[in-house]
Amino acid sequence: MRVVIAVLLPALMIFCTHGAAAPPCKILTASGNPEYPPLLWEDDRVPGHLTGAAIAFLAEILEPLGVKLDVQSPGSWARVQRLARVGELDMIAGAFITSERIQYMDYLLPPYMHLPTSVWVPAGETFTYRHWPDLENKRGSTLIGNSFGQGFDRYAEQNLEIIKVRTIEQSFEMALAGRVDYVLYERLQGQVKLQRLGMARKFVPLDVPVSNEGLFFTFSKNSPCNTFEFRELIADRLYTLVQSGRLDEIIKEYAARYMYLRP
Repeated sequence: MRVVIAVLLPALMIFCTHGAAAPPCKILTASGNPEYPPLLWEDDRVPGHLTGAAIAFLAEILEPLGVKLDVQSPGSWARVQRLARVGELDMIAGAFITSERIQYMDYLLPPYMHLPTSVWVPAGETFTYRHWPDLENKRGSTLIGNSFGQGFDRYAEQNLEIIKVRTIEQSFEMALAGRVDYVLYERLQGQVKLQRLGMARKFVPLDVPVSNEGLFFTFSKNSPCNTFEFRELIADRLYTLVQSGRLDEIIKEYAARYMYLRP
């Protein structure tokens, strides 16, 4: 018994010390893609304020840890990623994995959800889409800085013509005007965005998604808040809440909030 206690005591001391360790920062700055409802969007009623289900979910993760969330909206999705690269943002509240991003961000496991990306086309102008080559010889549009998974991104760069714009509304307007044949956008986001714009009947998503990627919270590698111990604390809370189904409840709430806002 004495031997067992002697072996376990150091481990218990390490565990207790780890459990009692204070987070490395009291305020964590976060941002994300402002064109990503109901997970993230810029609240027109409060200029410069980013809101959404991802922000609410992250706040619930951080609150028991004694960390205040400072949500910033510095502009486009491309600019958000640039700020994370240099450490002017601590965290991005939703990003897919790419080989470029893992150079400057640490991904928190598990992903908090998976998102299928759809090929959106004007109603009445559908075409056969089974796999990526069916998009060749067609012109698409999506947001600047968007990724739809490493495999599709690489294929698109080499084989597809996709026009990148600052807002997804521009992409949908270009499709209605016949300037592009399709819009690449996540299915959930497309549904609520088009509903709010009063365009839900003007577009349909083709049946087969181009990808179905995990969405992650990420830390900037240059953030002073980014320590192994803090990432582990957040990951534990993240796993518990994901398994509980809490995010589904938050998404329903924020989808309703977004769709019934006045455009």
